[in-house]
Amino acid sequence: MTPEEVFLKLVHGVADRDFDALPALYAEQTDVRHPMNPYGDRPLLSRDALSEHFGVNAPRVAESIRFRPDNIRVHRTADPEVIVAEFEYAGTVLATGEPFRAPAIFVLRVRDGLIVESRDYIDHVAMARARGQVDQLVAKLQEPAGAPAAS
Repeated sequence: MTPEEVFLKLVHGVADRDFDALPALYAEQTDVRHPMNPYGDRPLLSRDALSEHFGVNAPRVAESIRFRPDNIRVHRTADPEVIVAEFEYAGTVLATGEPFRAPAIFVLRVRDGLIVESRDYIDHVAMARARGQVDQLVAKLQEPAGAPAAS
């Protein structure tokens, strides 16, 4: 698969809640980071770590919102393994029926059809608002720098 095809399988798989299939899009050893995550960027360095990540986090998201990728623009780079994908998750808050949009940019390195590196930048405030977690986010942001992360 090309980097663009892998990206499309990833974002549509997330939207379709195909969480068990998502780790197979990644190499055994990978480097996935969320540099703008206000809860902290915990690198995911293996397919097993991604399985755990999707298994724990994805169902929590699925309980509160439904969404699809929208306004997808994929930019190729001088490196044939690397793409920059701009898009939005557009969806609905299940509890209220309110629509939401969360812009995102993913920078992916795909080798032999598998993601070996990814930097995922997403509007975490929009996602927190859609999931009814603004108070939790604000509390996290008010913690002193270096405070231990809540589990």
